[in-house]
Amino acid sequence: MKGKTKEIKESISELLELPKDIMLDLPRITLLGNLQLYIENHKGIIEYTKVRIRVNTRDGILRIMGNDLLIKNIVSEEIVICGKIHSIEFLQ
Repeated sequence: MKGKTKEIKESISELLELPKDIMLDLPRITLLGNLQLYIENHKGIIEYTKVRIRVNTRDGILRIMGNDLLIKNIVSEEIVICGKIHSIEFLQ
């Protein structure tokens, strides 16, 4: 049933030309060089160290690896991470 609902939402999103991140509750991730990462629509912090940050999203866990990582700003729907970012990956 979940898959069918997702397909319907994708179809509506395309038909009405609405952003998929809003319709499907997906995270929007913006990377500025390798120094700053902006994540919208997250579901909370799972792990936070200077070399690894794990963020919960609707579709899985987002893992950020780097050096001197710092959460510069966090509000209910947005996170700004600064530091030297080496990798970003989704874990299911």
